[in-house]
Amino acid sequence: MTCAPIDDPAALTHHIETRYHAGHRQQLPELERLADLVETVHFSDETAPRGLAELLSRLVGEMEVHMKKEELILFPMIRKGGAPGIDRPIAAMRADHDDHGDEIAQIRKLTDDLTLPEGACRTWTALYDGLGRFIADLEEHIRLENEVLFPQFETR
Repeated sequence: MTCAPIDDPAALTHHIETRYHAGHRQQLPELERLADLVETVHFSDETAPRGLAELLSRLVGEMEVHMKKEELILFPMIRKGGAPGIDRPIAAMRADHDDHGDEIAQIRKLTDDLTLPEGACRTWTALYDGLGRFIADLEEHIRLENEVLFPQFETR
């Protein structure tokens, strides 16, 4: 849970940008680097998360596009109290959130639900710890938008 200002949509958008967008921008490149290192060093280990670095690389780009759309289009509309047609960008963000949920499921599958093999090295451990934090942050980010922010502006 979060102590986000849920009763003030403009403040909530700022909270999302500073807490979650900034956090994802820090987390993802490092996770991609760690995943690439683990896959390279442990290429012969059948428990290595093969394909994780590629998935995270894709996710870096997808998340950046998603966050920019929020920052440049949707959040300014919200800060102005909404606007005609706001349902369209909200629907697009919800669809992206569904895709992010699928990517979380892929991460969990590739990592055996973030289960480290016996004797995992520090890099592998750091990767899975970081992935756990990233997933928790992304899930809370999505929850805040889908369940708290967006419903305030969607027409029924």
